[in-house]
Amino acid sequence: MLPDAFLARMRRLLGAEFDAFLASYELPRNVGIRLNPQKCSAPLPFCGERVGWAPNGYYYDPALRPGLHPYHEAGLYYLQEPSAMAPAPLLDAQPGQRVLDLCAAPGGKTTQLAAAMCGRGLLVCNEIHPKRARILSSNIERMGVKNALVLNEHPAKLAERFPLYFDRVLVDAPCSGEGMFRKEDAAVTDWSEETVAMCAARQSEILESAAAMLKAGGRLVYSTCTFSPEENEGVISAFLHRHPDFSVLPCDAPYFDRGRPDWIDDPAGGIENTLRLFPHRLRGEGHFAAVLVRSGDRQNDVPTERAGRLPAEISAFFAENGIAPGGIPICFGDTWFLAPEDTPELRGLRVLRAGLELGEVRKGRFVPAHALALSLETFPNCVDFPADSREIAAYLRGETLPADRRGWTLVTVDGHGLGWAHGADGVLKNHYPKGLRRKN
Repeated sequence: MLPDAFLARMRRLLGAEFDAFLASYELPRNVGIRLNPQKCSAPLPFCGERVGWAPNGYYYDPALRPGLHPYHEAGLYYLQEPSAMAPAPLLDAQPGQRVLDLCAAPGGKTTQLAAAMCGRGLLVCNEIHPKRARILSSNIERMGVKNALVLNEHPAKLAERFPLYFDRVLVDAPCSGEGMFRKEDAAVTDWSEETVAMCAARQSEILESAAAMLKAGGRLVYSTCTFSPEENEGVISAFLHRHPDFSVLPCDAPYFDRGRPDWIDDPAGGIENTLRLFPHRLRGEGHFAAVLVRSGDRQNDVPTERAGRLPAEISAFFAENGIAPGGIPICFGDTWFLAPEDTPELRGLRVLRAGLELGEVRKGRFVPAHALALSLETFPNCVDFPADSREIAAYLRGETLPADRRGWTLVTVDGHGLGWAHGADGVLKNHYPKGLRRKN
């Protein structure tokens, strides 16, 4: 049951379109799958019709349940609502750039940006809530992203640390979630007009922090999954009035509707060039996006992280197995990472992931991380099994496997890295992370 106040507002705003809008809530929900181009170059059996606005995006039949397939654990794809695939391509992230995803959990848009960057440049993804930040980090790991820093910080702190620093900034702002009413019952239960007002105020604060970190000539995309004008055109219009060096960039987006300056008071110039996604006009849920650009020539650099030296045990492991990843060696506690080149100084920040996690040295021996397994394209000592094999099912449950291998062995599913095992005496001891193991 949709909130009465929400329905009354949408009836007033949409007029003759309201009946079609309301009827869309009676239709089956569209679900999407987005392939990881770093691991998968051709459509999979799950893939149906393409999502027109998202490279590598497809609709799929929920009955196929791709989230349970081993390919999901190998990071070949990400399950993502189709409309949620829209904001990241609008950012136009390029290889070699400095890119910030400020409100990044659970990671769908971050991994889209990573795909666009092709592993080159610096991708900073931040989430203020610790539990959601851990989910974000896990998805970054699963998709094999090597050039991402995962932070758990308040946006205002990052704005102080990285003024005028990033080429691209994405703000997928926390919102009242009206566009998710069909997907999430909790969004309906939690909604109120007071929540809308509270979200709009919080979004304005987040957007201020985001803008402070964008260098001149850069691009910022602000997005929500709500219909309310207060959180969409209203937030952007007020921001533009405060920041004359920002403007809305018109985009060629034939799948989407234009923003509605007539739905707010005192609209700033260019609000009609923002974008709206309505569930009765496309196969997806409700979304809003604004593409902003900054004029001028101001930009800034910050001190970079000092590189450490990899322990001899890790260097030997790399040399023996033909691994030559680039990056800056950094140690957090007992865990070694290869951070992206030109990584900014991380001291004083809550860092969950500093690029590619390599593993630990324990009692003079290197123990490779799960992230390293998911990032590898080749490994000399590996065992490969079909996705529908008993061996893969057993491995994902954490069971040992029979195999005539010695030492660290990469378990692959149809040629794609899935995780580590350690061979001795004709048995592979399972090193698939306990928190990821299946019960059946």
